[in-house]
Amino acid sequence: MNSQLNHPLVVGAGLVGSLWSTLLAQRGHEVTLVDRRPDMRAEGFRGGRSINLAMSTRGWRALRMAGLEEEVRKHALPMRGRMMHDRAGNLTSQPYGKSDEAIYSVSRGGLNLLLLNAAEATGKVNLVFDHKCNGFDKRSLEVSFTNEAGDRVKTKAPAVFGADGAYSALRSTMLRTPRFNYEQSYLNYGYKELHIPSNADGSHRIDPEALHIWPRGQFMMIALPNPDGSFTCTLFMPYAGESGFDSLVEVADAQVFFEQEFADSLEHLLEFEEDWTSNPVSPLVTIRCNPWEYKQNILLMGDASHAIVPFYGQGMNSGFEDCSLLADALDAQGEKVDWARLIAGFSESRPKDANAIADLALKNFVEMRDRVADPMFLRQKEVAAIMHKTFGDEFLPVYSQVSFSNTPYHKALSNGEVQEAILSAFAKTRPEGIPSSDELKMLADQYKARR
Repeated sequence: MNSQLNHPLVVGAGLVGSLWSTLLAQRGHEVTLVDRRPDMRAEGFRGGRSINLAMSTRGWRALRMAGLEEEVRKHALPMRGRMMHDRAGNLTSQPYGKSDEAIYSVSRGGLNLLLLNAAEATGKVNLVFDHKCNGFDKRSLEVSFTNEAGDRVKTKAPAVFGADGAYSALRSTMLRTPRFNYEQSYLNYGYKELHIPSNADGSHRIDPEALHIWPRGQFMMIALPNPDGSFTCTLFMPYAGESGFDSLVEVADAQVFFEQEFADSLEHLLEFEEDWTSNPVSPLVTIRCNPWEYKQNILLMGDASHAIVPFYGQGMNSGFEDCSLLADALDAQGEKVDWARLIAGFSESRPKDANAIADLALKNFVEMRDRVADPMFLRQKEVAAIMHKTFGDEFLPVYSQVSFSNTPYHKALSNGEVQEAILSAFAKTRPEGIPSSDELKMLADQYKARR
């Protein structure tokens, strides 16, 4: 890697860094893409047990820009709604949107492989692995790396894009600069991955067209389908308390707990003991910062600037939207590229949406964990669906605004607050029955006046 580059440097070859490098290369720019890990393609990716991601409209748009949507869809499974499991094993379904709308379960590792190959296939992306980023020099703007041999390497570029994740080394340097605002907030919850294998014939053991949820108030489990017929399950629980990870260290205690709370899942969790013993409990963090840029030369993006909890399925989608919006801004500049203007403009415009989706994700945690089993909440969802069917995009439920449109996140958040107020008040006075045309018009008029 040269000490002086005449083209953009992207730090982090995860999902966001790989996609952004591809979009840059497709616009004629040479790119150096650096990652601290070895090349994951060298050993190949073993699918089925990676953490799943939920691809929705914003992510698909970014992949479409890169010409990768069709290929990714071959490996994505549609989830058309939530399937709630109560303690007795009874099932209740709740569609995400209209009959033709779905979010898609995709493998993180498989998608990362595809994006790395796409970046390399452009012929303009120089992939550099086994180089750990140490941050940058605040005066010279040189970015420092330690290579596999332990040697320090420094390089400087006209534009540096930090896609190096929630524990970003570039952001760590920014923390030591004046007027840099930073907030890191952990939930008192962690998560553990479990695994439902496929049937002997490779088919799914439970409905593969749903995101399965076992809501239990202060804790919950979800399951997303994999193409090989398996499901990746994630248990979200507090660390402390009787229903907490700290009380379920022994697998025997966990087994009793599941028999009480998730009995219908145990017949499918065939490797429960091994998964519980081997898979760690991981934390859930929200990261906010501002500004995202330093001296209009270094820009943070993806989790490096806005890590969020996974409860709206928008972590990857928001990171991919960073890429598509930056590509839009780059295209708008024409042939003469002004990297400083691109970086400064994005740092000014994007954080309000990143903060909004962070808030929405935290709110959706409560919804998935508890409210999906609440009759009053289900009534609100029912009326919202009727409103959408009646008035179309004039009344788009907040979930649809986030997952099935490109509505800016901050607008979806404010619209959702108005919808919540209107629909909760209506549900209290009309807890059942189909609303009349006059009632629907009244609700639509209230929404229009208050949004």
